[in-house]
Amino acid sequence: MTPVLELSDVALRHRGSTHNVVEDVSLTVEAGHSLALVGESGAGKTTLLRLLLGLARPTAGQVRFDGAGLSGRDREQTRRFRRSVQCVFQDPYSSLDPRRRVGATVAEPLLSLGLDRRATAGPKVAAALERVGLPADAADRYPHEFSGGQRQRIAIARATVCSPRVLLADEPVSALDVTTRVKVVDLLAELKQEQGLTLVMVSHDLSVVASLCERTAVLERGRVVEQGDTAQVLGRPAHPYTRRLIDSVPRLPA
Repeated sequence: MTPVLELSDVALRHRGSTHNVVEDVSLTVEAGHSLALVGESGAGKTTLLRLLLGLARPTAGQVRFDGAGLSGRDREQTRRFRRSVQCVFQDPYSSLDPRRRVGATVAEPLLSLGLDRRATAGPKVAAALERVGLPADAADRYPHEFSGGQRQRIAIARATVCSPRVLLADEPVSALDVTTRVKVVDLLAELKQEQGLTLVMVSHDLSVVASLCERTAVLERGRVVEQGDTAQVLGRPAHPYTRRLIDSVPRLPA
């Protein structure tokens, strides 16, 4: 079966730089499955998400969606890709326009992708908000009227309103308190199960990775040093860097 997302020997070097931010990365993500990207800050995790979103072009190698390269797509192919792959960002407040009502924000993918019109998008917006546990009247309010966890739910509603096949999540719960974090993780797990979403998630929180993702790739300085089933990678790490990463997690004294 063709992977829904694939990176083959991918490297990326920013203009004017003398070294690659990402080096020789090969990863596959099967439809309906989940992959975590873990590593210390600056390891290249968010850069890989940008490559998977088509927001950056690799210096070398190939990024593929459904077996076809992301470069060289025509307008209609690009539109289908944008509908199929959506993203949730780290800070739910900065990712939402404070001057727009929530309903307009959630409807934006439907309108920009030509899937609906402003006059008729209301029911889909209400359904997306309900799916993430928010009332329909949330559509008439502004982001500042919600808590951090509720704002992240709004961001998830916006990302899923057009029924994407793939959800890319960049530290989706790191800006939330512990209790709210658990609720949002549970929500992502429910949506993944109900909608058959493919999930690629960047996270520093290994407990979130263990609860959400079937596979994990560990990055160090732009290279994948270990990848495999999450239980194997986190429970019996093979690479010294992975062991150091796990040992650095704070633990309460016994």
